[in-house]
Amino acid sequence: MIDPSGDFWGRWVVAVSRHARLVVLACLLLTIGAAAHVVESFDISTDNTDMLSPDLPFRQRMIETKRLFPNSGDTLLVVVEADNADRVADGTTDLVARMNARPDLFRDVFEPGSDPFFRRNGLLYLETQELEDLGARLAAAQPFLGTLWRDPSLAALLGLLDQALAAENVPLDLAPVLNAIAMVAEDQVAGGQASLSWTDLMGGGGPGNGDKRRMILARPQLDYGSLAPAGPPMRFVREAGKALDLEVHLTGSVALDHEELGSVEEGMGWAGIVSLVLVLVLLGGALKSARLVSALLITLVAGLIWTASFAFLAVGQLNLISVAFAVLFIGLSVDFGIHFSLRFLEAFRGDVSEALNAAARATGGPLALCAIAAAIAFYAFLPTDYVGLAQLGLIAGSGMFIALFANLTLLPALMTLMPVKAARSAGPSLLARTPKARWVVVGAVLLAFVAAPLAAKVQFDFDPLHLKDPATDSVATLERLMAEGEINPYRLTILQPDLESATALAETLRGVEGLGEVRTLADYLPRDQDEKLALIDGLVWTIGPSLTGERAVSSDDQTLVRARDPLITRLKNHQGEAETRLAQALDALGRSLESWRVLEQRLLAGLDGRLESLRQSLTAEPVTLEDLPTALIQRERAIDGQVRVQVSLPPGPTDRETLRAFVERVRALAPNATGTPVTIIEAGNAVIGSFQMAGLLTVAGVAVLLWLVLRRARDLLLVAVPLLLAAELTAAGSVLFDLPFNFANVIVLPLLIGLGVASGIHLVTRARERAAGVAMMATSTPRAVLFSALTTIGSFGSIALSSHPGTASMGLLLTLAIALTLACTMTVLPAMLSLIEE
Repeated sequence: MIDPSGDFWGRWVVAVSRHARLVVLACLLLTIGAAAHVVESFDISTDNTDMLSPDLPFRQRMIETKRLFPNSGDTLLVVVEADNADRVADGTTDLVARMNARPDLFRDVFEPGSDPFFRRNGLLYLETQELEDLGARLAAAQPFLGTLWRDPSLAALLGLLDQALAAENVPLDLAPVLNAIAMVAEDQVAGGQASLSWTDLMGGGGPGNGDKRRMILARPQLDYGSLAPAGPPMRFVREAGKALDLEVHLTGSVALDHEELGSVEEGMGWAGIVSLVLVLVLLGGALKSARLVSALLITLVAGLIWTASFAFLAVGQLNLISVAFAVLFIGLSVDFGIHFSLRFLEAFRGDVSEALNAAARATGGPLALCAIAAAIAFYAFLPTDYVGLAQLGLIAGSGMFIALFANLTLLPALMTLMPVKAARSAGPSLLARTPKARWVVVGAVLLAFVAAPLAAKVQFDFDPLHLKDPATDSVATLERLMAEGEINPYRLTILQPDLESATALAETLRGVEGLGEVRTLADYLPRDQDEKLALIDGLVWTIGPSLTGERAVSSDDQTLVRARDPLITRLKNHQGEAETRLAQALDALGRSLESWRVLEQRLLAGLDGRLESLRQSLTAEPVTLEDLPTALIQRERAIDGQVRVQVSLPPGPTDRETLRAFVERVRALAPNATGTPVTIIEAGNAVIGSFQMAGLLTVAGVAVLLWLVLRRARDLLLVAVPLLLAAELTAAGSVLFDLPFNFANVIVLPLLIGLGVASGIHLVTRARERAAGVAMMATSTPRAVLFSALTTIGSFGSIALSSHPGTASMGLLLTLAIALTLACTMTVLPAMLSLIEE
């Protein structure tokens, strides 16, 4: 395969040229079959944890935890918000009912405020003092509540206010009520949509009351046969929320994964157009022939389809790293094609077959050597625990041989069928003007010393949240909930045999400094139940009778007018600020009954729900563990009876060192703890170990290969030194520009190795044909190295424009790495060569 004389490749390409039509037809059929296989098999996993070996201890614990808590995975968190707590409560109840009515879209739906258990026992979850205060307010409002229960109309409300203003001693503070009604009337006059919140006026009634946000936890039915498995359930929730006039946001693992794929796809849109334009311009500048550019692009696309088909045959499902095989393939395949094409143009004097033979004899061996060296670098990840990169290594490494085959088979056949005109001289090359070699080497050494301290600080960001687009609804909602303390994804789970041992461990953990909330199933049992039940019994006697009996709404206009006019008159006769404000607001509303009926809807729409909620809350009974909702128990008690203890990271920083300290504190008492913080820390250790192993294997493998083929220690150094310098400078640049490595941009490293080795090999083997380094730099090979690197940057550097942070970081770091590799290869290698020759 690596034939120094090039005889094999010369004969191969000549044979291809003689049977060009047959070769192109065979490649076309192969491409069609491969494309059909890709379409049928296409599948991508967005789960970052699947990119690490399931044999790692922390992964085994995580997989086991998922098995024991099947209802905790694939969750969709529906966040319902509105400007009025009543609308949120009633709207959430309606939305939950609609979701439960679609078992084809949702496996289960849970929302505490809509659950019968919490509607009945909600008062038990208030603090004792809060319950006492609520009881006092409700007792004072008892006459109001009784009247409005029997007649929930605007006429009844206005009549009550008139009576209260006429009375001398009213136990209820009317100012908040009057101001709230005035605010709604003023907003109506101004054209707004405000409505009265009875939740706020009543000041209690259950957990979350007064909140303008509710959260629904659902497990949707996912269609993995679709490119958007969660599309139908998410679309249904959004449409239902819109129909109910609710502000609905979606987050959770399902929404995050769904929108991440959409964000990546959207971000690649303009980037793809920019990339295509840049690649066409650069290839046109390099080859100066539309036919050659077309042949190279056709070869590239065909080879990419073949490699994609191999990928699905080899690994079945791609992940967020292995999907980047396309980046590596395009980078190296274009490199192979440009070198072959420019060597063809250099030799072309009118006879296509003769020029193809010369190009193949000159580049076949070096291209094969580049393919094997790049494959070794990629295959080096196969024995590591980093499954994501191991799969990428398998696909990309095999893709090097596919690229070699395509560029030495399909490309020559196309060049035969689309012959070019005689090559025009490119003129003197700026690349031939080599600066003083000694100064270049000295500068490189100094640069290496300066960059070393920065390179030593290189970081790998393992937090998957940092890879997601903050502009998407799922990420923005999650970050907002985290900032407001509503949710904390940085939690650890510890499994205990039973509730007693879980409670004991929780008490111990609560005494450890540096830990946040510690919760078990027992914490869902209300405290001080006897005292609270006694207070609720008092409310049953006080206001219970007011919430029973027949109900009839006073809906006729005359009744409304008889209640309205006396109230306005009485308000004007009072000197209080709230009375004056309400009088002015009602006057501004006018006397049109239509306007008053609109006001009635805005003031009383949420009343029935609150009165019914209050009535149900008076039926509270003692709560035991088994009384808790099944959906809640299933999330806290495993299918084998083990009980979960959850420990949250306290509010504050979430950097790697903070997470490490948090994990160590918990593991000191519970070594089997698992969860997001453990995953971030252990994944970091696994990835670092994988790169260390792969790095050693790559250096050893490529060094042995180059030694066996080149047979000169100096040639080995000529290839290795610029590459090592470029790698060091890339690491330093990532620190300097705050571009830490992550699961998305880590593919820059194997691409840097692949292109760096390939460029070095091309220059070194071409130098062997010439007497001096300067002479080598005047050939077409440096031009091919330059345009190969520029084309790779043009192909993928534009994805830095993406709004997706992971994708953008890939584009930025790739541009930096390839630019540094190009600079080192085109300056340091020729300078070293010149010094050696001197």
